Amino acid sequence: MRDAAAPSLADARCLADVERAAAAVLPPDVRDFVAGGSGAETTLDANRAALDRVFLVPRVLRDVSHCATDTTLLGRPVRMPVAVAPVAYQRLVHPEGELAAARAAKAAGVPFTASTLSSVPIERITAAGGTVWFQLYWLREPGRALDLVRGAEDAGAKAVMLTVDVPWMGRRLRDVRNRFTLPDHVRAVGLTADTADTAVAAGPTSAHRRPAGAASAVAVHTAQAFSSALTWSSVAALRERTRLPLLLKGVLAPEDAVRAAECGVDAVVVSNHGGRQLDGAVPSVDALPAVVSAVAGRCEVLLDSGVRRGTDVLRALALGASGVLVGRPPLWGLAAGGEAGARRVLELLAEEFRDALGLAGCADVASAGHLRTVRGPARQDG
Repeated sequence: MRDAAAPSLADARCLADVERAAAAVLPPDVRDFVAGGSGAETTLDANRAALDRVFLVPRVLRDVSHCATDTTLLGRPVRMPVAVAPVAYQRLVHPEGELAAARAAKAAGVPFTASTLSSVPIERITAAGGTVWFQLYWLREPGRALDLVRGAEDAGAKAVMLTVDVPWMGRRLRDVRNRFTLPDHVRAVGLTADTADTAVAAGPTSAHRRPAGAASAVAVHTAQAFSSALTWSSVAALRERTRLPLLLKGVLAPEDAVRAAECGVDAVVVSNHGGRQLDGAVPSVDALPAVVSAVAGRCEVLLDSGVRRGTDVLRALALGASGVLVGRPPLWGLAAGGEAGARRVLELLAEEFRDALGLAGCADVASAGHLRTVRGPARQDG
């Protein structure tokens, strides 16, 4: 039942409003699965605080009567420098799951990234007609991982995003305490030979059973499927296998970004997995400038983790990024209102970004890269 104090989707004026609307309708364990981080959630909280410490130095007396938010990501046109990040198991929050979210991304003119742990088949997602990127977790059987890439290519995916910061799932205490499991109707359909409808009849996997120890069922399941032996040779094998643009997501160290560029990677995503992997890892936005400097234009750089406002997109551009990924916010919209809710999230982000761009004296996205920033104290709430 919806909390009467929570805003409705129609009343949402910022992404925090949509988050509250989603929290009012999600079961507590699902809400924690979406919102939570690892460990003490130090990095989860620090992502937002670090973004709030980045202050922009706006320019004045510039003609901003027309502010163009369009640009390119990986050489393809986008309506704003944003892509929807890969998020697993989206049918947890809405029956249409990734399919509805992909349609919302198409309407917004931005790429949608389908996860290896998608609860809707990649063929149905690409059939929605937008720009779809495929996110890959490296599996214990490398041939199987490459088969997933081949399937994504055949389905029409436009890029491959290899996540490199998950040798195993971080210890997410909310899920541990909830002994979180997936309902029978939700599963990673790409990791089975079954469709989303017939998978239920095949019986539960470990992700659907109550774990015996101090872990969530999803953590147990992914530990069985994911490889902890992902190395640069794996990246080289993937680079050789696919001609699609290749992104590495989960890069924080400048040295790793340089190595990625040398391997022929097209973009690195500076990300701490939204605070869900190593607790105590550096906030992504704090790592961004050094990565941008290290790659020196040899590949694109995108920012992920904690992006909640159009101003955050502008901050990332000013610090040298080509664009950003947003993960949790579209999922909030999906939970609160299905496709319309996910659309509303991206519309709000676009409105806020255009507003910030113009108020900073930038008539286009390229101008944002010349803005100066200063570091200040984090905002004190309350």
